[in-house]
Amino acid sequence: MSLTIENLHASVDGNEILKGLNLKIPAGEVHAIMGPNGSGKSTLSKIIAGHDDYEVTEGRVLLDGVDIAELEVDERSRAGIFLAFQYPAEVPGVSNANFLRAALQARLPEGEEIDAVAFYKDMYAKMDELEMNRKFTSRSVNEGFSGGEKKRNEILQMIMLDPRYCLLDETDSGLDIDALKVVAKGVNSMRSDSRGFLVITHYQRLLDYIKPDHVHVMADGQIVKSGGAELALELEERGYDFLKTA
Repeated sequence: MSLTIENLHASVDGNEILKGLNLKIPAGEVHAIMGPNGSGKSTLSKIIAGHDDYEVTEGRVLLDGVDIAELEVDERSRAGIFLAFQYPAEVPGVSNANFLRAALQARLPEGEEIDAVAFYKDMYAKMDELEMNRKFTSRSVNEGFSGGEKKRNEILQMIMLDPRYCLLDETDSGLDIDALKVVAKGVNSMRSDSRGFLVITHYQRLLDYIKPDHVHVMADGQIVKSGGAELALELEERGYDFLKTA
C-alpha cells in the first residue's frame, strides 16, 4: 500500500513546474520534502489532491496501485487523500460543525446517517486534544481565525476525516512554538502502519516534533537528494547551495 508518483510532469499556464518527479510513500511512513521557493513542493501536493489549475502532461499518481488521474477532488478525498493547505480558505456562512458533518456524511453509503450524538462527542474530544475552544464549532470555517487557529482547524479536519494519506503543505507556516507543538501532537496521534504522510516544510523545527522516516530535497521540479532525518539537519546548517556541488 503506497502513494506513488511516477515520472510526473506538470505545468501551469504553459510553464512546466514538475519535471519528471518520482516518489513513493508507503503506508506507515512519514516523508518530508524541503527545498527552495519555486521548486515545486506545493505544486506537487495540489496535483496529488486534484487541483484543476495544474495540467499533468506526463506520468502517474497511484493510490494503492490505482491511477487517480481521472478522479475529481472530492473523489480523491473520499478515496483517502487529505491536503492541509498552507493558506486555508475561509468559508463564510458554513459552521465548522456542519462542514465536518457534511464531509463525513458524504463518505457513508447511501441511506446511512451520521449519529449526531456520537459525532459531537468525537469532535469535542478531538478539539480538546488540539486545545481548541468548543465555541469554534459554531463559527464559520476559518472566518476571522488567526493563522494558528486555521492550522489547528486543518488538523482537526484531518483527524476527523481519518484519511489514508495526509499531505501537509507548510503547516508550520506562521505558527508560534506553542501552536507548532499542538499541531505536531495532533499529527503524531494519527501515525500508524496504515497511514502515510507527506510533510512539506522549509524548516527543520517542524521535523523536531514530527520525526520523518525520509527527507527529500526538491529543486527545479525534481527530487535531487534523499536521505534520513539527518538530511534536514544538514540543510538547516548549510542551506541549499551545497546541493549544487554535491
